[in-house]
Amino acid sequence: MLRSRYRRIVLYFVRVILSLIWWDVLLRRVGFRRLSRRTRQKRLKLIAERYRALAIQMGGVLIKMGQFLSTRVDVLPQVVTDELADLQDEVPAEDFEEIRKLAEAELGAPLSKRFARFEEVPLAAASLGQVHRAAMRTTPNPVRESGDDEQEAPIVEVVVKVQRSDIENIIRTDLAALRTVGRWIKRYRPISRRADVPALLDEFARILFEEIDYLAEGRNAETFHSNFKGRADVRVPRVIWSHTTQRVLTLEDVYSIKITDYEAITAAGVDRAQVAKRLFDTYLEQIFNHEFFHADPHPGNLFVEVPPDHAPSDWRLTFVDFGMVGRIPPNTLAGLREAVIAIGTQDARRIVQAYLLLGMLLPNADLELLERAEAAVFDRFWGKSMSELADIDFDEMHEFAKEFRELVYDMPFQVPQDLILLGRCVAILSGMCTGLDPQFNVWESIMPFAQELLTEEVTGGWEFWRDEAIDLVKTSLFLPRRLERVLDIVERGKMDVRVPELTIHLRRIEAVMRRMIGALVFAALLMGGVQLYLADKFVTAGVLFGGAFLSLVWVLLSRPKRR
Repeated sequence: MLRSRYRRIVLYFVRVILSLIWWDVLLRRVGFRRLSRRTRQKRLKLIAERYRALAIQMGGVLIKMGQFLSTRVDVLPQVVTDELADLQDEVPAEDFEEIRKLAEAELGAPLSKRFARFEEVPLAAASLGQVHRAAMRTTPNPVRESGDDEQEAPIVEVVVKVQRSDIENIIRTDLAALRTVGRWIKRYRPISRRADVPALLDEFARILFEEIDYLAEGRNAETFHSNFKGRADVRVPRVIWSHTTQRVLTLEDVYSIKITDYEAITAAGVDRAQVAKRLFDTYLEQIFNHEFFHADPHPGNLFVEVPPDHAPSDWRLTFVDFGMVGRIPPNTLAGLREAVIAIGTQDARRIVQAYLLLGMLLPNADLELLERAEAAVFDRFWGKSMSELADIDFDEMHEFAKEFRELVYDMPFQVPQDLILLGRCVAILSGMCTGLDPQFNVWESIMPFAQELLTEEVTGGWEFWRDEAIDLVKTSLFLPRRLERVLDIVERGKMDVRVPELTIHLRRIEAVMRRMIGALVFAALLMGGVQLYLADKFVTAGVLFGGAFLSLVWVLLSRPKRR
């Protein structure tokens, strides 16, 4: 059975590869380029549809891989990612007798002994396991939480997540087939230059094997519960450790209104726009404060709950399923902070620096062109809601693509391994927030957080002031040379004048000149203060240091604004 499964997966990809070679390589070379181009979208959609059907039929890794591929807009055409975007991790339920045998073997006793009730019909069935509702016998303190010494009331209603039988062998077989295919497609330059396919598969395998370790998932749930312990508006289920093993996980039953059940949310009196905002803010907190985030925010894992005898305004956002989580390494966190601040302040230069920190740019990327493109994006699209962005006139997008055709053609982006889960998570999250609130505005939502990060940066330490001082010195050194080049161009009559842009540049030059003067004042006061401090004239040195600090603050606040 496993061998036939392996052959079936490999055979599907062999057909795909041969089809692409025939249509996109051979026919194009013998004069049928126009036919190849005209039929490309339809062919790719058919390939994605066939993969989707195969994944639903076979389950296992293929559904997870389809969800993963749906986020790789940097590697795959949009027609493919769109087709796979709503591939749900749901397959036909496994025979209950198989589930019973595995659960009883793991728990060491019949289900009737360990539970007061165990529902045979699953609440949810997925490719790796399925969830059943159950009721615990009343026992003292069945819940154990890390670092929590208080006695909790016994939990009666629970959900039990049971792994599918033989799932580990199925995963190993599917991964072996995918690695075989990966060795073939890594030779295709357009993909290999943007992604290390074998490394991505290794990362994907690591995530999968973590997801079928229910002890690890239980620890993840405890971490989430601890991170949000002080928030009454976010709920995380507690783990019932006495009924949890590596292949069986028992949790407090917190299932409520699905986050995509818009009618039920409205009927409960809950403002959907507030749900979108809390969902977005909660993920910002997870990523930037906890550096640990729920990486599978699909509709079956998020709920809106109004506690009994509470007003609708007391609703809670509830998370379940912690098998797939992401951790933010320090270098990635630094890049993400740069990106958020850059978006909040509309700083095109800084967003490019964030890309570099995150390792998102290919070595041949044209940074100057990219910075101009980002500035144009801020000018044209910043501040628009998601629905406004979706309704942007085609001609405007075409004009933008034409202006930056070199960048669009080159697409010098890659997605590093550290950002795979985060990228998938953000893609799903943006769709959820827009579904809840069509007027959801990511710019407005990110602004308060960007301001908070910027405040932390400015007040956080001497490194910020050092970097700004270096930047000012560089500006002071290179500005005369740049002005000389501009004047030389004017004298030779070779300046191409465009009035709106010239006005903007003149304003920027004036602002830079003011900053240069301020920088010189700062440097003079700082050096004078140092000399007086070394001469033991501490009071006078303190006055000069204070003046240097004030001049530097003035320089920072007088930065030229992008238009």
